[in-house]
Amino acid sequence: MEKWIRKAALAAACAALFGTFAVGCGKAETDPAETAQESAGESAAEEGTDAGMEDYGPEAYLSGITVSDYVTLGEYKGVKVSVDAAVVTDEYLDSYIDYVLQSNMLTTQVTDRPVQEGDIVNIDYEGKIDGVAFDGGTAQGYDLAIGSGSFIDGFEDGLIGAETGETRDVAVTFPEDYHGTDVAGKDAVFTVTVNSISVETLPELTDEFVQGLGVGAETVEEYRQYAYDLLMEEQQANHDAEAEVAVLETVMNNAKLQDPPEDMTDRYYGRLIDNMNYYASMYGYDLETFLSLNGTSEEAVRESAGDAAKQLITMQAVAEAEGIEVTDGELDEEIEANAVSMGYEDADAYREALDVEGYREYMLTEKVLDFLLENAEIVDVEPETEAAGTEAEETETAQPEAAGTEAEETESAQAAE
Repeated sequence: MEKWIRKAALAAACAALFGTFAVGCGKAETDPAETAQESAGESAAEEGTDAGMEDYGPEAYLSGITVSDYVTLGEYKGVKVSVDAAVVTDEYLDSYIDYVLQSNMLTTQVTDRPVQEGDIVNIDYEGKIDGVAFDGGTAQGYDLAIGSGSFIDGFEDGLIGAETGETRDVAVTFPEDYHGTDVAGKDAVFTVTVNSISVETLPELTDEFVQGLGVGAETVEEYRQYAYDLLMEEQQANHDAEAEVAVLETVMNNAKLQDPPEDMTDRYYGRLIDNMNYYASMYGYDLETFLSLNGTSEEAVRESAGDAAKQLITMQAVAEAEGIEVTDGELDEEIEANAVSMGYEDADAYREALDVEGYREYMLTEKVLDFLLENAEIVDVEPETEAAGTEAEETETAQPEAAGTEAEETESAQAAE
């Protein structure tokens, strides 16, 4: 996650620009305004405060600083970057279709034999330790894939050979490092009833199958084209996001940057940490555990906040150099356009829930990024095909052999002389 945070500092920071708890509001995944606006409404409603009420200090926003104190632009128009071309190979298309088939497995109930490896069994079970049922050890109507390893060792194997309607006891031992400390390392007995046995088979890719997917395709050929277009749209979005990151990184590398104001870094850091606290609590973790599980730390988050502040200041410098701005009319129009869809009675109510100054900054960054991309030279790099890779390997292998033969012939000639 640390790598993601560092690379996506701008996308994450757009949440801070809005004064919201949203992260990951980059172009490649979803509309940033929509994502941030949704979180603004949710967080403000939950906490009973306006999203823009926090005071991070006089230099928290662009309006409070002199940009030239922090950045001297280098080359920013016509920068050249290379990114992976948007390509959908036959292998990628086939793997996607295989995924769709596997997501629509055909289930057939089995009545003429007992449970075996690979079956799906519907079971009721109750677990007891020393004859006493424990929390989380009881369920009804649970579908379990035998051999999936989703239950502790011994449970699934203990059901092999059971008939439909049979009830049997399965003895197991919880691992010492089991996440439930109350049962870790203890012996337990599960009383399990097999309600049904089923097998799953892969459907065939037929006209009838694709018609049932509800995507508007009537034939296999039409569905393959639909899937291709879907994947190409995804690849193009990834390409555009990669180009955006590469262009901005190049512009920043060409510039001379000073450390951003602490107020602005604090603002981004506060928003990012608020966001992570929100998701940590959603999944039942404290912040430290949540960050650790995702391979990052508060120090790394703060560094990302500083990177985001540098990006914002750099884009403001470009805006000033090119006369790019967000007018009050444009800001009002944007807020008005989104107020009702975000669940507010009117634009005034929506405005109260927003960090309006941050919203304006976000709109400015969108304009600047569009300008930089329009004026950049984007070189699409075609990915190596499997055949090309094999050919290259054969060439590399052949070259040493040829060189060796050549050397041997030279040595023989010298010896003859």
